[in-house]
Amino acid sequence: MANAGHIGCSLSCIDILIAVLISKKTEKDTFLLSKGHAASALYVSLNYLGEISDEELSTYYKNGTTLPAHPAALKFKGIPFAIGSLGHGFPIGTGISLGSKLLADGGYTYVVMSDGETNEGTTWEAAHFAVKHQLNNLILIIDNNGLQGFGEVNDVMGNTTDIAKWQAIGFETATVDGHDIDAIQNAIESFQNSKNNKPKVLISKTVKGKGVSFMENKLEWHYNPMTEDLYKQALSEIAEKYL
Repeated sequence: MANAGHIGCSLSCIDILIAVLISKKTEKDTFLLSKGHAASALYVSLNYLGEISDEELSTYYKNGTTLPAHPAALKFKGIPFAIGSLGHGFPIGTGISLGSKLLADGGYTYVVMSDGETNEGTTWEAAHFAVKHQLNNLILIIDNNGLQGFGEVNDVMGNTTDIAKWQAIGFETATVDGHDIDAIQNAIESFQNSKNNKPKVLISKTVKGKGVSFMENKLEWHYNPMTEDLYKQALSEIAEKYL
């Protein structure tokens, strides 16, 4: 065990990463995990794709690792930028999208961000930039699990993931079950077939700690590491439900 935290955050977005990073992304596309605290979900996805070896993955969260608690741009093509402080992945993604559009290379930029990040001023600056430059090759996916570092999203800054806000700014929008891989992919294909010049946002309704009973919808699992006994229980529940 790595004795790392942020397990619940990773379980809320792992299905999104399977749908997009593993199954949907092509070589000409860019994928950014803006919610860097879900690093373990990114690392296991890149391990599945063969970019991170089993040996390297075993060093996660240990001294000298290239796989720290928040992704660092040290080695891997699938981690092009260091993402730690929240609210930066989306602005970076808008710049990449604009470059791709100017080059007419046909690439899409996928950004997965947390609902808590919609509290950030940089998020709304990036959103207006995306609309201004008609970045229809930008697909923002919000992991909407309803919990952030200090409480429920609605109680901290209000519902800044409200789809009406994104529509009012000028985004094409959709809502999906963030644990339904087929539904996520279908929504993305619908975005890509759209003929307008709007950037896209997919509000993905998720459950923090999905699949592990003692973690689901529990704020403390934004931070807590597991004990050996809890680790065994989690593995048992996941095996029973998904394997």
